[in-house]
Amino acid sequence: MSPDQRRITDSRSIPIVKVVVAGDGRVGKTSLIRRHSAGMFQESRVMTIGVDFQTAIVKLDDRSVKLSIWDIAGQDRFGSFRDSFYRGAQAVALVYDVTDLISMNNVPRWQAEIQRVVPKARFMLVGNKIDLHRVVPHAQVAAWARLKGFPYVETSAVTAAGVDEFFGTLARLAFQAS
Repeated sequence: MSPDQRRITDSRSIPIVKVVVAGDGRVGKTSLIRRHSAGMFQESRVMTIGVDFQTAIVKLDDRSVKLSIWDIAGQDRFGSFRDSFYRGAQAVALVYDVTDLISMNNVPRWQAEIQRVVPKARFMLVGNKIDLHRVVPHAQVAAWARLKGFPYVETSAVTAAGVDEFFGTLARLAFQAS
């Protein structure tokens, strides 16, 4: 078997799990996904319309998992059709911006909206933009995440801080739920 054939066979044996990245518009969901998938930060980004898709292979201990990442538009005007995008998700990252208290205050609404459609999905909380001036108190958010039983990770799409931990945690949650 040639190396190319081995690579094709190996990639077919990797389990695929659906994950959703959700939260208010402009919290940096797409930037985090692109930072992880492409390994770079894109300064200007066009708003996601509806949903965007990416895939990423994440190594978990001695195995790999392929994430089918559904990047959900955060603007209210897309709310009427988001439910169909959530179906089948095994894990969900609820992303907020540490410089924007409103984005954190909206996280419970996002959780309720998604949990109504996929009640068995596992959730995590992600505080993004830690490279900027924090407004949302870390201790308060960490306590809320603990109360809900959600893993909590802080990230920066600009510096890549916490991005690998974010996607590793999301992959682990999805793999455990599948």
